[in-house]
Amino acid sequence: MSDFAGMEELLQDFLLEAGELLSQVDNKLVELEKRSDDKNLLNDIFRGFHTIKGGAGFLNVDNLVSLCHRTENLFDKLRNGELSLSPGLMDTILSATATVREMFNELSSHVQPQAADPAIIASLEAALAGEALPAPGATAAATPSSPPADTGGAAETAAPAAAPASAAAGDDINWAALHAVLTGAPVPQPAATQAAEAAPAAESKPSDMRTPAAPPPADLPTPSRAPMGGGGGAPQQSLQKETTIRVDTVRLDQVLNLSGEIGLTKNRISNLKTHILHGRTDSETLKALDMAVNQLDLLVSDLQNAVMKTRMQPIGRLFQKYPRLARDLARQLGKDVELVLSGEETELDKTMIEDLNDPLVHLVRNAVDHGIESQEERQATHKPEKAIVSLSASQMGDHIYIEISDDGKGMRPDIIRAKAVEKGIIDAETANTLDDRQSLQLIFLPGFSTKDQISNVSGRGVGMDVVKTNITRLNGKIDVISVPGQGSTFTISLPLTLAILPVLVVRLNEQSFAVPLSMVREIIPMKQNEVQRVSGRATMIVRDEVLPIRALSSLIGWEPRNIPAYGVLMHAAGSTFILAVDGFVGRDDVVIKPLADIKPKGIAGATLSGDGCIVLVLDMEELLTSTPSDTPNSLFTRTA
Repeated sequence: MSDFAGMEELLQDFLLEAGELLSQVDNKLVELEKRSDDKNLLNDIFRGFHTIKGGAGFLNVDNLVSLCHRTENLFDKLRNGELSLSPGLMDTILSATATVREMFNELSSHVQPQAADPAIIASLEAALAGEALPAPGATAAATPSSPPADTGGAAETAAPAAAPASAAAGDDINWAALHAVLTGAPVPQPAATQAAEAAPAAESKPSDMRTPAAPPPADLPTPSRAPMGGGGGAPQQSLQKETTIRVDTVRLDQVLNLSGEIGLTKNRISNLKTHILHGRTDSETLKALDMAVNQLDLLVSDLQNAVMKTRMQPIGRLFQKYPRLARDLARQLGKDVELVLSGEETELDKTMIEDLNDPLVHLVRNAVDHGIESQEERQATHKPEKAIVSLSASQMGDHIYIEISDDGKGMRPDIIRAKAVEKGIIDAETANTLDDRQSLQLIFLPGFSTKDQISNVSGRGVGMDVVKTNITRLNGKIDVISVPGQGSTFTISLPLTLAILPVLVVRLNEQSFAVPLSMVREIIPMKQNEVQRVSGRATMIVRDEVLPIRALSSLIGWEPRNIPAYGVLMHAAGSTFILAVDGFVGRDDVVIKPLADIKPKGIAGATLSGDGCIVLVLDMEELLTSTPSDTPNSLFTRTA
C-alpha cells in the first residue's frame, strides 16, 4: 500500500462506500440464488464488485484487488452463460465476499490485508475452470457459521461494564463534577483517577492494538489471519464504530436557515433589552419583547427538530445485513428459509441503529433456528417447503416499531412454564399464576432455553436475555405473540431518538429527579390512612388493585426528611407500582448529559432545569432490580 499520509480521508471514504456496496452485493447474491437467470441482477453485482476493485486499486491494496478480480471474473462468466449457478458455486462466492469484508476490517486499522486463504483462491480458480465444487451439504457442514447468537461469550460481551466503586447506591453525589459535565467545564478529577492517568499509556493500551500514533509508513505490516472455512459466514461487523454520518444537504440547508433567523431574533431581543435598560418600559416595547421571545422559542424548537433529523438514518442500512445471515444459518441447519424485508425507509436515530444490531441478530437467528421447523416437520403439517421470516419497521407517532415474525411452529405457553420450573428459574406456585402472555415473557429470563442440547447456534439460554437487556437500555420494550403451529411475532417498540427524553420531574429532599414519561401512568395523592402493609410491605389500593409502594428515598439510599405526599403510578421492570415522592414539578423534554466517570448507581444521566439547577435522570430499571423491595417503617406505619 502506498503512503497513507494525506490519504486518510480517501481511505475512510473508500471503506464507507465499499462497505455499503459489499452489503448490497451480499443481498443481491441471496436474491440471485432464487433467480439465477436474472441478468440485471448479475450486472448489478458485477458493477458493485468492479467499483470495489477500482477503489482498492487506487489505494494499492493488491491482495484485495486480486481477490476481487477473480470473483469478478466468475460473475462475468455467469452473466455470459459460460457458467451456471449452483449451491456449491454460491458458497464459494460468499466465501470470497466474507474475506473481502475481513480485509476491510484490516484496512480500517491501517493494516495491509493479508492474501486470501489459499483454499478460497483454489475454489475460485476451480470454479473459473469449470471444475465440480464440493456438494452443498459437505460445504455447509465443514463451514463454521457466523458467530453464535446464543453463547456464554455473547452474554459477557453484551453485559454492561461494571460501575466504578464510587457509583454505589447511596454514595454522595459529586455535585461539582456534575456541574462541570452539564456546563462543559473541566471535570474535577479525584486523586486516584489522576494517578491512574499519570501511569504509562502502554500499560492501558491493548496488546493487539495496531493503529499507530503517527501516519503509517508506506510498507505496512501484514497481520496473521485465521484460515476461513470454505463457506464463509455472515458479514462481520466493522472493528471500529462508525463516527461519520451522511446527511441530505436539504436538511443542512434547513439548519443553516434556522440559525440565520435565530441570529436575527437574538439581535432584536438585544435591541429591545437596550431600550428597556434606558427606561423604555411602555406597553409597546414590552409587547415587542414578548413577541420576540416567543419567536425565539419557536425557532429554537424548529432548530432542535432539524438537528435531530440530521441524525436520522434509514433502518434499511441495518436490515441489509440480515438476508445473508439468515441464508447462511438456514443452509447450515438444512432448512429452506427466505427473509422478507419491509419498511427499510423508516428512519431512526443513528446511535440507536448501531445498538439495535445485536438484538436483531439474535432474533433473526432464533427465528431460523427455533421458530422454523425442519423440512420433514413442515411436510408433515402440510406447510410450504420454503419458510418465511419477515423483518419490518414502521413509525407510529414518536415511536418506531420493528417486527420479526415467522411461519414456524410457534411456542406453547404450558411448555415454557414447565421448562422454567424445570430449570429452577421460577417455582411451580409462580408458574401457576401466569397467563399465556406472561408465560411467553419467560423466554427473556437469564438461563431460559427450551433446547436440551447445546449447539454452536443456541441452547445456553442467554440470547433472549441479551435481547431484552439491550432493548430496555434503549428505553424500548419487546413483546411476543405466538400461536402454536402458526408461528411467532416479536415486536420491538423504540422512541425515535434518545437525545431528547420526555420526563416527569419529581422532588425529594429539595432535589429534583426525572423519570421517563413513558413509564408514568398517573400521579395520585398519598394519604397515610390509605396506606396498608401487606406481608410487611407498604401497599395502596388504586381502582380495586393492590399496588406496592416504593419510596424513592429507599431506592436511592437517602434518609427521608418528609412523609411522601404524592405517588407516581408507574410500570417498569415488568411490574406496576407506586413511586412515593415529596412532590412534583411537572413534565419536561430534556437533553440528557451522560455521567460516565461519576455516575452513581441508578442514575442514567443529568440535565439542567430552567432555573439552572441539576436534575438527575433516574434509571428505574437499575434501581428496581438492584434494591430490595422494602419500604422503611418510618414512612408508612399503618398495617393491614
